[in-house]
Amino acid sequence: MEVFDPADLPELLKIYYRRLFPYAQYYRWLNYGGVIKNYFQHREFSFTLKDDIYIRYQSFNNQSELEKEMQKMNPYKIDIGAVYSHRPSQHSTVKLGAFQAQEKELVFDIDMTDYDDVRRCCSSADICSKCWTLMTMAMRIIDRALKEDFGFKHRLWVYSGRRGVHCWVCDESVRKLSSAVRSGIVEYLSLVKGGPDIKKKVHLSEKIHPFVRRSINIIIRYFEEYALVDQDILENKESWDKILALVPETMHDDLQQGFQKYHSSLQRWEYFKKVAGRYQSNVKNDRYGPWLEWEIMLQYCFPRLDINVSKGINHLLKSPFSVHPKTGRISVPINLQKVDQFDPFAVPTISSICHELDIISTNEEENEAESDVKRRTRDYKKTGLAPYVKVFEEFLEKLDESRKGQLLKKSGKTLWPFPFIYLDLRMGSLKDPAREQFWSSSLCFPAPQNLLICVIILIVRCSRVSSNA
Repeated sequence: MEVFDPADLPELLKIYYRRLFPYAQYYRWLNYGGVIKNYFQHREFSFTLKDDIYIRYQSFNNQSELEKEMQKMNPYKIDIGAVYSHRPSQHSTVKLGAFQAQEKELVFDIDMTDYDDVRRCCSSADICSKCWTLMTMAMRIIDRALKEDFGFKHRLWVYSGRRGVHCWVCDESVRKLSSAVRSGIVEYLSLVKGGPDIKKKVHLSEKIHPFVRRSINIIIRYFEEYALVDQDILENKESWDKILALVPETMHDDLQQGFQKYHSSLQRWEYFKKVAGRYQSNVKNDRYGPWLEWEIMLQYCFPRLDINVSKGINHLLKSPFSVHPKTGRISVPINLQKVDQFDPFAVPTISSICHELDIISTNEEENEAESDVKRRTRDYKKTGLAPYVKVFEEFLEKLDESRKGQLLKKSGKTLWPFPFIYLDLRMGSLKDPAREQFWSSSLCFPAPQNLLICVIILIVRCSRVSSNA
């Protein structure tokens, strides 16, 4: 991969915003089908330019205007804000107090630096494959809860470009949530609490919430390899003293003596579980419940969320497909179906994708009459950015399908699925063109209509199609 040099960023950004940035998909996302008037026009964008020049309250009428401004400004960083009551670019002309943030996606920001007290391989902004497992567990735990506990359907996970991940929950109902409700959701998803001076940051009660149990089930899949092998959290006395600080003092002597007899974190963890189990059997005290082991696992592995990012409707968050100015990596969408295979070090840099454009075969003739949109589509598909744009497009497809279904529901019409499925099975012997004709000529029936009428009409159609096949 082409090595990124921050000194080259100004020139690379010109190429990126002119030939590679996926404007069409980006606009399709934030416009949400254009269903709500002025939704995109009232969205705030923030640009960070060279030398940390920060420009807030940018807004645009359409995709074309956004493109022109981005290609003119070549921002080092793009942040997305809320949808306001008025156009953000005109906020200074609006009556005081009238300019209000009204809607925004529910967002989550998970940063590796918040785990510095429990990871041993890296610190600060540095990451490696050993500690990236923390982000993998975080995405799995939070995404499962958003989907199963809250019923949120449209969740876009994005790599920050350096040391963390972001999540955008885009359901229409979610975008309308108040700050109080957002705070309640992030509070539900938070277990690790306390500043740097607090040693024990996870406290479980005797009644374990199902969310905690399901989170533990996810952590168990990774704990041995991540915590006991890669991080080696019981490697020596200095490291196991941190574990002892999380358990009752009455257990310390037994654990200290036992740990010295073993030679690996795996062996010492097994011994810890035996000691904890023995104390649980002998002492009727909630301090020694099975959750003692879980508290340690949660403190070392559970997601650490920035509550302020999630609860504030007007809070800005780095945009997908923005470029990280320090690493040069693109903030790309993450395929949750392959989250275990996601490698932050394999994410393309702006240097690598621009270099890929340079080495495109010179035998390929350029069509000068080709539109900028077609040329840009062709260009990004020839680079390492292509698979990540595809992940984004798949997310948008599901978003569009959901929106169409809601519009159909609001119109008072619905598809009766069972007659369609039944008749399609009955037509299984028909030639493909006949089946295509059947499906292309199918109707949506008003919901109150009698199902029998729908079946009769479809049977008649089926017989007509069969006779024509």
